[in-house]
Parts: sequence; C-alpha cells; structure tokens
Amino acid sequence: MPDSIAETEPLDAIIVGAGPCGLAVAVAAKVRGLRYAVFDRGCITESLTHYPSYMTFFSTAELLEIGGVPFTIPEPKPTRRDALAYYRKVVAHHGIGVRQYEEVTGIEPVGGAFAVHTRTRDGRERRLAARAVVIATGGFGEPNRLEFEGDGPHDRVVHYYREPYPFFDQDVIVVGGGNSAVEAALDMYRNGVRVRMVHFADTLDRGVKPWVRPDIKNRIAAGEIPMHWNSRVARLGPGTATVVDEEAGKETEVANDWVLAMTGWRPDAALLTSLGVPTDPDTGIPVHDPATLETTVPGVYIAGVIAAGFNANKIFIENGREHGALIAAHLVSARR
Repeated sequence: MPDSIAETEPLDAIIVGAGPCGLAVAVAAKVRGLRYAVFDRGCITESLTHYPSYMTFFSTAELLEIGGVPFTIPEPKPTRRDALAYYRKVVAHHGIGVRQYEEVTGIEPVGGAFAVHTRTRDGRERRLAARAVVIATGGFGEPNRLEFEGDGPHDRVVHYYREPYPFFDQDVIVVGGGNSAVEAALDMYRNGVRVRMVHFADTLDRGVKPWVRPDIKNRIAAGEIPMHWNSRVARLGPGTATVVDEEAGKETEVANDWVLAMTGWRPDAALLTSLGVPTDPDTGIPVHDPATLETTVPGVYIAGVIAAGFNANKIFIENGREHGALIAAHLVSARR
C-alpha cells in the first residue's frame, strides 16, 4: 500500500491486527467494496507463531475457514503449521495488503473521522485517516503473571511454550490446569524433562481436550508428573521453588530450573481506552453492540477474541470469524 494513501480521502476502515479474525474483517470489507488497511505490530497471525510447534487444534479445519477459501487437509484436525499456511493462502487469494511489523501507536478522533498513527520496525512514522477503526488485537496482550513476579525480573519464568528441547534434563514447574498446561507437561515429560504441575484448583479445567485428559490423569496417578493441587508457587530461590498448599497451609521446597506459567493472557485494551471505550471491570469486555460489534464510541469496532475480555475461551476463531461480516455490513449501511 503506497504511503501517499495518508494524503487521500479517508479510508472506510483501518483494521488493527492481522490475526484470523482481523483478516476475516479485511476480506468482508473488500467484498463489500470498502477501502481499508490492515496493520499488525508483528507478522500475519502473529499469535499462532507463539503456539507450541506441534500443536493440533481442537476445531476442525472447516470451522477455521475464512473468506470462502477451503481449508483442505488430509487429517480431521489441523496443526499449527497447517493453520499458518492456510491463513497466508487466504491473504494471497484475496490480495489483502497487510502492513506487517507496523504498530498502531495511537488513534484520535478528528473531524468525524480518525487519525491513525503508526510506526514501522525501522522507526518511520505515518499518519492515516479513516472513518472507522476495527480493533482486532486478540487476547495475547499481557500474560496473567504470578504473584511473585511483581517482586522483580524472573528470567526463568516463561509464559509461552513452543517445544520441550530447551528444557531437557531440567526441573520444570508448569503452573495451570488448562489444556495448554497439560499438553506442555506431557510433551516435556516424554522428552526428558523432570516436570511437575501446580494448580490453584483441585481438578483439571473443563477445557482439557478429551483425548488428552486420560493421559495426564494416568501420569499424575502414577506419580510420573507430580501434581500440587490447590497450590501456588510462592517464591523462587537458587535452583529451588517454594510451593504452598493453600488448603493445608503447607510449604514444600522443590528443585527448579524453570517455571512455565500457563496462566492465560489478557487483551491489550490500551487503544480502546485511549478512545474512551469503557470496559467492564469484572469481565474485561469492551462495551459494544453484539449485533454490529460497534462500541459506545461511534466508528470504533472490536473483532475476535478481544470481544471476550478476560475469558479467552468464550470466543475462538470459529465464532470470531463471523464478526467480519457483521462489521462490514454495518460500515456499508453507515456510509449510505
């Protein structure tokens, strides 16, 4: 997209975020004949690049399709690699121009439209005008940090898991009881990692995949993956971690090299907040009309996981992809 676009008539919409749901908005906008631009501070489907290398989706390929492009694979459920290839195929098929590694640094209302400020990876700054903005930045804004992380930097606490090999022959605590925590623990256990789990509840989360649940339950029952129920990691020492059983009030010191905190993430609502969009303090959901995805600020829309607030399990690609058509239809009606 040429830089001169900043000097022309305002675009119909600027889409912030090039994940699957942001791309679905772009496709719907293009089909409706709207003028748009897509920005992402990372690459296309940046969040998927942080998923475990060998992850398999819970959804079928058909439920991850966007833009009418068939997601055809031989297996019933796609892998991370399948999805990364597919969404890039969608971008190429529809000719969607995505400005990768160009962060939207600010949005401000100007004369019935919006001035959108961006910065490229090499420091160049741009300004574009748009009649509407769509925030589709996903749910990976800030990790839900462990309590002791507020005490200072903890280089051995990580919030992403890709593969087990960096942790070989190490003592690793996995914090959490959801699907991500379970799959990471099993993967490391089978690749020479001494792994244990710490979970604040007394049972695994309901979202654990049904074909994974028996495996982790058997490993826990056999003592192959020690599980600390109703517990939290209280502090770290040199080569150790202290785990507190909050029900019994007992502290246990264990060997530890790494803490893998699979405690979820919170969406980055900074742009919405700067525009005056209120957010429910309990749910983290920006106030919006579910029928159009428009917020209380006219011309400001949300799409995808960010509409779920703190509960990332409420909106997935398979239902967040529907937001694009709703937003595009409302933009067209508003333009008339």
